[in-house]
Amino acid sequence: MSEATGPKGELTMRVPAMPKDANAAGDVFGGWVMSQMDLAAGIRAAERAHGRVATVAVNSLVFRKPVKVGDTLCVYTEIDRIGRSSITLTVEAFAERYLTREEVKVTEAVFVMVALDGTGAPTPIPPAPPAG
Repeated sequence: MSEATGPKGELTMRVPAMPKDANAAGDVFGGWVMSQMDLAAGIRAAERAHGRVATVAVNSLVFRKPVKVGDTLCVYTEIDRIGRSSITLTVEAFAERYLTREEVKVTEAVFVMVALDGTGAPTPIPPAPPAG
């Protein structure tokens, strides 16, 4: 792995980068990478909130290296903070390079998700289950 410390959190999603996701030079669009990160943040936050969540903010999104067609995008999530109805997560995306399988960090961001009730209004996040 290229990063000295490796990814933070847990592997939440893996998806291949396809030609439809790239520009003419073969670099994957940043918006596609960001959307995969948003999906992963939503998966992790919904698991913790035990229900529906929505993205309310994306902070400090940084693109470090390009993703190429054929790479597998591996998205890792770590819950940093839980508020009354919000969950703040660090989300890191690594590209597993096609054929070599080398992993390099390509993007990192902080996502803020909010738990929603059936009407779409913010709702409290339930307490964490006891450790054990």
